[in-house]
Amino acid sequence: MGIAFPVPDQAIVARRDDIIAGLARLLPADGLVTSDDERRAFETDALTAYRKMPLAVALPSTTEQVAAIMAYCHTNGVKVVARGAGTSLAGGAIGQEDAIILGLSKMSKVLDVNFADRTMRVQSGITNLAISDHVMPQQFFYAPDPSSQLACTIGGNIGMNSGGAHCLKYGVTTNNILGVRMVLVDGTIVEIGGEAMDAAGYDFLALIVGSEGQLGIVTEATVRILRLAEGARPVLFGFATSEEAGACVAAIIGAGIIPVAMEFMDKLAIEICEAYAKAGYPLDVEALLIIEVEGSDAEMDATLARIVEIAKQHGVATVRESKSAMETAAIWKGRKSAFGATGRIADYICMDGTIPTGQLPLVLRRMDEITKHYGLRVANVFHAGDGNLHPLILYNVNDPEEAHKAEEAGNDILKLCVEVGGCLTGEHGVGIEKRDLMRFQFNEADLAQQMRVRAVFDRQWLLNPAKVFPLDGRITG
Repeated sequence: MGIAFPVPDQAIVARRDDIIAGLARLLPADGLVTSDDERRAFETDALTAYRKMPLAVALPSTTEQVAAIMAYCHTNGVKVVARGAGTSLAGGAIGQEDAIILGLSKMSKVLDVNFADRTMRVQSGITNLAISDHVMPQQFFYAPDPSSQLACTIGGNIGMNSGGAHCLKYGVTTNNILGVRMVLVDGTIVEIGGEAMDAAGYDFLALIVGSEGQLGIVTEATVRILRLAEGARPVLFGFATSEEAGACVAAIIGAGIIPVAMEFMDKLAIEICEAYAKAGYPLDVEALLIIEVEGSDAEMDATLARIVEIAKQHGVATVRESKSAMETAAIWKGRKSAFGATGRIADYICMDGTIPTGQLPLVLRRMDEITKHYGLRVANVFHAGDGNLHPLILYNVNDPEEAHKAEEAGNDILKLCVEVGGCLTGEHGVGIEKRDLMRFQFNEADLAQQMRVRAVFDRQWLLNPAKVFPLDGRITG
């Protein structure tokens, strides 16, 4: 496949033993991974087509240990790649031969819960789902819910500004983070934001969320927790064509209706997910919308009546409401298992682009044309309500030509997203996957300004290098 990595700094590689010895003085014995076999577990993330063995893996358990590691690496010119659970689909957590991985998996504690102010402070290695599980007995939850929420960490969610099925109503990570504790590249510990709804001074928090680990290492986060709604009800809407389903999505949003979630599946995705989850998805339709509403029974009935009326205007063929908690769980199990279920039948590249919802019918048609042009299949399953696409391009990883075609098809789809007024990423980040497409979205002046901001935090480009920006575009001041 075609993504390039920079040539390793051989001077750093040659000093590996000294660097390991230096890190060993800062961490307990179980906090440093150095053997080939153990490091191999960290050589890739969820973009498994690419692998790079890191110099070493540091596993701190406190912010102070992170600060000591960062200070040492800064002094010695060692690159650092932060890593949570390694679920990045864009290669955001893949290391390099001349860089250490700084893993935050040991930092997974809940530090404080404030139900009165509806906030919660956690370490960045806690999983997304564990945050909601901790407060669920008190009828609270944390809203962003990416499909990998069982494994992905809040630190990674902050790095990539992750979303999820229920972010149509509640917003993505940046809308649900109130503050962070972060270690800068030189080891300085800073507090940004806090429990207040709006912190004083510049809004650095908005800069940090989505920065892909290039501005500092987030070790703690203060998140917003919300009261569970009185009730929630998902409904399955089946359509004869993907274009009709896409037009229905645009019409619902255009009518000012904001369901809590609105997810899309095409026929291939429906078949894959139903075979795995037995969720009761209709198999005689070409496209499926999972639309969930919440509130009191009266509120849900009224909102659904409006949605059903709009769906009828767009040729809906099947409407089926969940009638029980068990049915609801099965419906969402099928959707949230889509990536894993697809992996049971084929290798795939999962793309991530965002478009205006009004462009959905056009983009769905063009995506089908693009993948057929390359002789490939695509399973579409995505967050339709906010236009965050996740086409799964199926291919044979053992066939280099087919792998190249899959990558080119993915690039064409992302370019299409930009052409219709969208952008290269919604929640997976840029990483290495979309790095070379940044010039398609931004001109040189745009990129230069973004890189100047990055250089303010890290003039030597030691933090998560070779990600986000084209390799020939580094700016140090």
